[in-house]
Amino acid sequence: MSTAPVLPDWLTPLVRPEIAALTPYASARREAVGGTVWLNANESPWNNTTVNGVNRYPDCQPGAVRNGYASYAGVSPEQVLVTRGADEGIDLLIRAFCRPGIDRIASCGPSYGMYAISAATNAVGCDLLEWAEGYQLPDNFVDQVRDCKLVFVCNPNNPSGTVIDPATLTRLAAQLPNSLLVVDEAYIEFCPELTVTGTLQQCPNLVVLRTLSKAFALAGARCGFTLANPAVIALLEKVIAPYPVPEPVAQLAAEALSPEGLRRMQTQVAQLNARREALTQRLVALPDVRQVLPSRANFLLFELKDARRCYDQLAAQGLFIRAYRHPQLTDWLRISIGADSEIEQVERALCAALGRRPIFNKDAVS
Repeated sequence: MSTAPVLPDWLTPLVRPEIAALTPYASARREAVGGTVWLNANESPWNNTTVNGVNRYPDCQPGAVRNGYASYAGVSPEQVLVTRGADEGIDLLIRAFCRPGIDRIASCGPSYGMYAISAATNAVGCDLLEWAEGYQLPDNFVDQVRDCKLVFVCNPNNPSGTVIDPATLTRLAAQLPNSLLVVDEAYIEFCPELTVTGTLQQCPNLVVLRTLSKAFALAGARCGFTLANPAVIALLEKVIAPYPVPEPVAQLAAEALSPEGLRRMQTQVAQLNARREALTQRLVALPDVRQVLPSRANFLLFELKDARRCYDQLAAQGLFIRAYRHPQLTDWLRISIGADSEIEQVERALCAALGRRPIFNKDAVS
């Protein structure tokens, strides 16, 4: 674990007082590093698997993963916290900074639902504001969220795939000095030029959430990252579980962050972006599709006639895309950009449900 820096003045009024005063649990791995004989954690001496090291408790923050992601994201290791997916980062931020029954968070909707769910499970209020046209922040957004401890902005947004200019987010952080602006960049690999990580140094109240679930193809491993000012990271380290990153996950993450792993990810991102653009053109050509939102992620949100009926017909065939209960999305469906064969199956079934001739062109998405 990194040495906790002194709590800066700007952060003192934001953090829960009991968290600021908390001494974290001193696990065996936090108390001692190095060594050749480990008899301080009541572990088994046998490793009964083919995965090295799983009979021992893992490091709370595995160095290879933390350092590897810091290098990839262009930040220092002290600005990185490795978590169980980005979802754990959301929960840790709410637990560390929001007093139950007193403080509130804010986000625009429709967006990722776990912001509100994590707030509710921690007895923290959540202000869900409406997007302006094109899934942009409303003009009075700052005034509406000024009293909220945490302000979440998903960029690219899920489920729309739309983006907000990073300069807008940097200005927003400056306009909210008494809040933490949390930018969820789960899909940023599909448009890396739009990241706000380059402004973390100048915006101490900016927090960035990342994950290996999407572009890195490790959704089942559950590995995410919180990037922030070292003082914020130190506070989150107080409330994170003693061993949040299982050893097999750490090994998978380290491999994904290797030079070879990064090249593979970037190649696959290029392929998925090309498939997304090709599918956009084919969906736009369908008369029943009213609009397809411009996406910078690995999915498309599109509005069409009889959306729920089409969804049900696809689901009856075991073909699952995403439908929504949100009142603004009742006529919308979201499709992930998968393999060519998967896209073809769904597209043919969708055209059949609409009574249209399929126009799938495999060469267009290869």
